[in-house]
Amino acid sequence: MPKQQARFQRVVYASWLILTVPALIILWRYGVDSISYGQVIHQSGNWSVGLLAMALAVTPLRRMFPDRSWTMTLQRLRRAIGVASFGYAALHTAVYLERKWGYGYILDEAKDPALLTGWIALLIFVGLAATSNNPSLRRLRANWKRLHRLIYPAAALVFAHWILTALEPLLAWVCLTLLCAVLALRWLPALKK
Repeated sequence: MPKQQARFQRVVYASWLILTVPALIILWRYGVDSISYGQVIHQSGNWSVGLLAMALAVTPLRRMFPDRSWTMTLQRLRRAIGVASFGYAALHTAVYLERKWGYGYILDEAKDPALLTGWIALLIFVGLAATSNNPSLRRLRANWKRLHRLIYPAAALVFAHWILTALEPLLAWVCLTLLCAVLALRWLPALKK
């Protein structure tokens, strides 16, 4: 393995460690009753949305700053960031299920648009996370890219879920507006040094 590739592989491993630490802290604090159910739901949801926004912002940033090494690094880490976003969404869902255990109750609550948006987004994320690997990329070929474009409607559903479930939805609206502005940058010409 060439030196540069080996060095980047260490960056990937370090990134996974960094992306995992907050989840471990959340789980530990929840396990020792240091934080409440609502705080776990809030924190895991925020991490999921933040990482999702970061993953979505990579392409516009890369197009704006094509000659910058930091955007190339972000692009190469985008898969890890996206899968970590799914991991936090899975944590968010697992804690919800643990608290609300009972299929009848969960199915009844899922009829609420505030929760239905989250469930649909999660189903899309499962498909995306399951195919976020090199064998799937080779097997699906051009269909892989089509499948992964579902991230945009999934992101819209995530923000709808956040806005509809938040006690104070202003932050969700601000984050959504900023993300839309960054995504709009995809169509601007690249900035030169």
